[in-house]
Amino acid sequence: MNHSYTEFAAVYDELMTDIPYDAYVELLDEAAGGIAGKRVLDIGCGTGLLSVKLAKQGAQVTGIDLSADMLAVAEKRARALSLPVQFIEQPMQQLTGFTGYDVAVIAIDSLNYLAEKEDVCATFRHIHASLAVGGTLVFDVHSTFKTDVIFMEGPFTFDNDRIAYIWEVEEGEHPHSVYSELAFFVQEANGLYRRFNEVHNQRTFEVHDYVDMLMEAGFSVERIFADWEDEPPHEECERVFFQVRK
Repeated sequence: MNHSYTEFAAVYDELMTDIPYDAYVELLDEAAGGIAGKRVLDIGCGTGLLSVKLAKQGAQVTGIDLSADMLAVAEKRARALSLPVQFIEQPMQQLTGFTGYDVAVIAIDSLNYLAEKEDVCATFRHIHASLAVGGTLVFDVHSTFKTDVIFMEGPFTFDNDRIAYIWEVEEGEHPHSVYSELAFFVQEANGLYRRFNEVHNQRTFEVHDYVDMLMEAGFSVERIFADWEDEPPHEECERVFFQVRK
């Protein structure tokens, strides 16, 4: 994965407008029995879109990400809204220094950036250690149908006049993994377009593999659902959600 994210951070928010972050806040509010006043770890927080929404609801939020560029955008966002969110640069599989949190979240397939099963297991173990007893973890991942079928229908293109991209996809080296190369074209103030490239590797696992890893880390699984609906995953779902508890 390209960890620079420098230029990507600047256009990220504009490309994420279709993500229903408010629905995520509702999911967490329900899982936590009310999010206000709760201590929340937003893991893989990116530019802080979800962190800020949770803070607005009265949660005490700590955002974790491995990209300094993404966190710079997140800090600026929280400051502009006078929200007391703390942001820390750390890879999720090495999560350390946190205890007694009520809620942890890994939103919008951030977990899929871990290519090795051991790193996913380590992430779950560290989160388990960071939560208070009764604390909850909610996360979502790509379904294997999405990595194996939908992504393979690429290349994909996007153009909103200011930003355009060409997204080429091929099978990654692991099962259910995807290697993506994106060429972005961003319009500058002078009307000319500037190009930059991004490389992303993502991998997912079967639902039962996640369940095994979660249980091994000490979690009990409360619910598994798909595509933002309160329905169990099915053969052609694209995004699988897990709600588990310590």
